[in-house]
Amino acid sequence: MRGSDAEALDDPVGRSLSGHHAHLAARLGGAARYVPDVATFCAVSADPEAGEWADLARLLGPGELADLFSSPAVPPSDWEPVFLLDGLQMIWSGSGGEPGTDLVELGADDVPEMLDLVARTRPGPFRPRTHELGTYLGVREHGTLVAMAGERLRPPGWTEISAVCTAPEARGRGHAARLVGALAARILARDERPFLHVAEANTAAIALYERLGFTTRRRVTFRGFRTP
Repeated sequence: MRGSDAEALDDPVGRSLSGHHAHLAARLGGAARYVPDVATFCAVSADPEAGEWADLARLLGPGELADLFSSPAVPPSDWEPVFLLDGLQMIWSGSGGEPGTDLVELGADDVPEMLDLVARTRPGPFRPRTHELGTYLGVREHGTLVAMAGERLRPPGWTEISAVCTAPEARGRGHAARLVGALAARILARDERPFLHVAEANTAAIALYERLGFTTRRRVTFRGFRTP
């Protein structure tokens, strides 16, 4: 399989912004970020110097969120910490996904419902143009969107599965498993490998992903800061 080199996963945001998602990136010097309506994530090099942090501050603007995702880089002391969350990076080790014939592909017309579902379930950051990062699939019951998942980061040879969420009234019906399996099948079909990130405290989700064929590659820390 092409893309089995896991080194790209050490900097999934930076490698996505310089590659598959370059058309969704804004850059200044050594710093990069997704355009605001797409995602909150930004990237610097593994060992940034003061000038690179200054580039990122100018790129984001004063008092703005610098979502460094899983980057270990430490910003200057005048950058205010906003959040810190321990998580896991998991990679696909299964044999294949399931097509999921009862699923629908979501697009721009579905954004209001997608944002409403995210607001009710809080799977992680999701913006009005996040769906442009890749394919998003959903489950509708009586015409209402009750579950979804999609593709987010795209470092070389890999695709991240993200925004896995189900409305409270529709849980326990296997929607998340079908959505993740269907996305995995699509990713594998284009000779890439699925991966994902999950909060370490979300043991139910971790157990589901392990049943579906994911294994933990490494522990990560999600961190955000406010620019000076």
